[in-house]
Amino acid sequence: MIRALMALLLLTACAGSFAADEAAMTPAAPAQLITVPGAEGASLRALLFVPANPTREPVIALHSCSGLGTADRPLRLPPHQQDWAARLVAAGHPVLFPDSFGSRGLGQACGVPAFPAGPVSVRRWDALEAARWARAQPWARGEGVVLIGWSHGGSTTLAAWNAAPSGLVHAAIAMYPGCGRAQGVSIGPIAGTAPLLMLLGAADDWTPPQPCEQMAASAPGRIEVELYRGAHHSFDQLSGGIRTMFLPNNRTVSLGPNPEARAAARLRVAAFLEAHAGPP
Repeated sequence: MIRALMALLLLTACAGSFAADEAAMTPAAPAQLITVPGAEGASLRALLFVPANPTREPVIALHSCSGLGTADRPLRLPPHQQDWAARLVAAGHPVLFPDSFGSRGLGQACGVPAFPAGPVSVRRWDALEAARWARAQPWARGEGVVLIGWSHGGSTTLAAWNAAPSGLVHAAIAMYPGCGRAQGVSIGPIAGTAPLLMLLGAADDWTPPQPCEQMAASAPGRIEVELYRGAHHSFDQLSGGIRTMFLPNNRTVSLGPNPEARAAARLRVAAFLEAHAGPP
């Protein structure tokens, strides 16, 4: 009875960090600009947030196709990713954002055919190298890491989850990833064994949810899916409305916030992390 009550209190506290209100959160401490190892011996710029009292596993956070800034500019998180970082830190997780694009002198990947740092070809190895580095740090808790990614980073999360050696990744969260060949993502036969959660927008015309649902159906019991009705790509953005974007590959897509989906996603992530990446 006492154990169940403690678990309930922990879940309530964690959920509070993620969904206290609609006001944007900012991390309690500024990000540290560091360098971490990447694929094929690359050195990656990265942003690191460490709670004053880390209590949970490190999170490797994987940016979207917009990247974190070109090589000649300081790293900068989009507002919604900074908000997620703040909520994760408030819940006790150190959070690391490796920069796969600017570190290699690359610009944005959005709609760019044959982009040199694809989710499968390069970025999944960046994620796994960053995970190994994070797990060895003095602020790391637990025995593994959590992966979370948005869009291009969500696809990277899927690819890294599927290729991770046993014990390195304890949980993974993919926000509106591309899951099919049409999005340039083919991770091969499902080999990932850690719990995986995909958060998808039913109205997403950039990375449609159907291939992700098919992927989940092919691995019953290993992949959880939440589909948010009326939600477009980037439904967790904090402000603005639905807008149209014209991509270099001649696609026209829509994206923008959905407050109901954003709030539901925060609660779902809190519950998922409590179940699979709680205190050691």
